[in-house]
Amino acid sequence: MMATGSADTDQARPVLVTGGAGFIGANFVLDWFGAEPSPVVTLDKLTYAGNLNNLVGLQGNPRHTFVRGDICDADLVRALIARVKPRAILNFAAESHVDRSIHGPEDFITTNIAGTFRLLEAAREYWLDLPAPEREHFRFLHVSTDEVYGSLTPTCAPFSETNRYMPNSPYSASKAASDHLVRAWHHTYGLPTLITNCSNNYGPYQFPEKLIPLVIDRALNGQPLPIYGDGQQVRDWLYVGDHCSAIRRVLAAGAVGETYNIGGNNEKANLEVVKTICAILDGLRPRADGRPYAEQITFVKDRPGHDRRYAIDADKIRRDLNWTPSETFETGIAKTVDWYLNNSDWIANVTSGAYRDWVQKQYA
Repeated sequence: MMATGSADTDQARPVLVTGGAGFIGANFVLDWFGAEPSPVVTLDKLTYAGNLNNLVGLQGNPRHTFVRGDICDADLVRALIARVKPRAILNFAAESHVDRSIHGPEDFITTNIAGTFRLLEAAREYWLDLPAPEREHFRFLHVSTDEVYGSLTPTCAPFSETNRYMPNSPYSASKAASDHLVRAWHHTYGLPTLITNCSNNYGPYQFPEKLIPLVIDRALNGQPLPIYGDGQQVRDWLYVGDHCSAIRRVLAAGAVGETYNIGGNNEKANLEVVKTICAILDGLRPRADGRPYAEQITFVKDRPGHDRRYAIDADKIRRDLNWTPSETFETGIAKTVDWYLNNSDWIANVTSGAYRDWVQKQYA
């Protein structure tokens, strides 16, 4: 926990989590309640990827408050911060799907850049008015992505915190811009910020437009499993529970103004990931005809500007904050497939007609 002059007083004050009904944000809120005593105020716009069912386990919990709202709404954000008086703001709110950013980049510019700016300004105004002890211990933690660094060749060293920013998609460009804003608000105004850049997350509550839940859902429904290009795009896969524990660690002990890369130490090609899921399903939920799920794999045209490889060098967070992931890819993917098999109602609720139209448009 963050050191304070009055620990009991500090723990009684909430943290504000923006985007807390989305995939990573909701997992973080749930993880927080299992590990920390402070209350949580969750702010979420509830777009297609934000889902209150992700937080249904917190209904009636007096330590949790949900507020529906947009980080782009400056008046709402300022009023909320003034009312709840958080000891920290953790910004998960973002448009995050690369394919959607290619088809419609404006939402990404609005939320990821303008929204982060408005949140930073509201946080700065609040922070400046805090009494000295509270101002000293306040933190603004911004959750970002490894995609801001661009693409790696097979022989390149993994991304470290000193890599140049070279984003290649509208999504990653918007996240890079938001990172720069957070950095600037620290260096110009002194706002006590922290930035985390994570690798590809997977786990419970992930909207099934992303590779792993998409494959699980389509496999079980007897549909083709679309693989872009040759399927050899490599990602470092990070189980979302590990990501949550890393963020808590950065919030507790990270040096103000610093950036920490968070990775799972699990570089896997997309095709290998899909084949692994198929093999797990073959054992847990065999097809009625007895054939392997891998027969449903279908290669489709690669997306524009598809980055070939991402990999995270997480040595800094290991060395400075003593954090390492607990899950291997094998243990994490087994937990993930099991969760989706046991939560078919959740998938049915989020896969609306609008979602099906999107999948048809993207993978036709």
